[in-house]
Amino acid sequence: MTATLRRITSLIRCSSGMLLTGVIVLSPLNPVGSQAEIYQYIGPNGTISLTNVPSDARYRKLDVESARFHALLSERELEPVIKRHSSQQQLHPALIRAVIKAESNFDPRAVSRAGAIGLMQLMPQTAVRLDVRDMFDPDENVGGGAKYLRQLLDRFHGNLPLALAAYNAGENIVDRYQALPPIDETRQYVRKVLRYYRTFLVRDGVITERPVSRHAPSTPAVAPATSVEASR
Repeated sequence: MTATLRRITSLIRCSSGMLLTGVIVLSPLNPVGSQAEIYQYIGPNGTISLTNVPSDARYRKLDVESARFHALLSERELEPVIKRHSSQQQLHPALIRAVIKAESNFDPRAVSRAGAIGLMQLMPQTAVRLDVRDMFDPDENVGGGAKYLRQLLDRFHGNLPLALAAYNAGENIVDRYQALPPIDETRQYVRKVLRYYRTFLVRDGVITERPVSRHAPSTPAVAPATSVEASR
């Protein structure tokens, strides 16, 4: 084949409006269009490379035509995935639902300004560490997020607020303070996830709703993060 490949640096606008820089290699025999196949490789430093002519086996095909790229997934659609991964990691399914609700509102295409991707908003570096190859795939993303939560809970001795703070701000920052870091965004995030967690536990009948006192703390107590089944 005498035709040369054209290498184009492109900007890809994600659903959140963020721009990600990627390199797409275009073959004259395989132009980008509705039927184009796109492959993704995440480097050790978190750099994402996209191409339609993968140069080696590290590139993974992105199924861009799949239903998983629909704007939102319902809780019912995700429930089998959530239950399987929560069971594997010995977590309450309600906790996984709460993190997904807070992170992406069940949008598998969500990309944050910081570059976190998917339902549980995994950073590329974290995804590589967790062996998540396609962060837009709901099953891989939820599996990676659940595994990461389990690791954080073990690291912080089952302290759920600290684990959630580390999920949001990073383990090193929580290690530095050995408490909730004095970061407004992180503290608001912890309160939000715990509020969703309690709501899902009440809805599932795991706990009962109680009247909130005028002097009650802003973050309500909830059941432990470890699943009931795992504690038996």
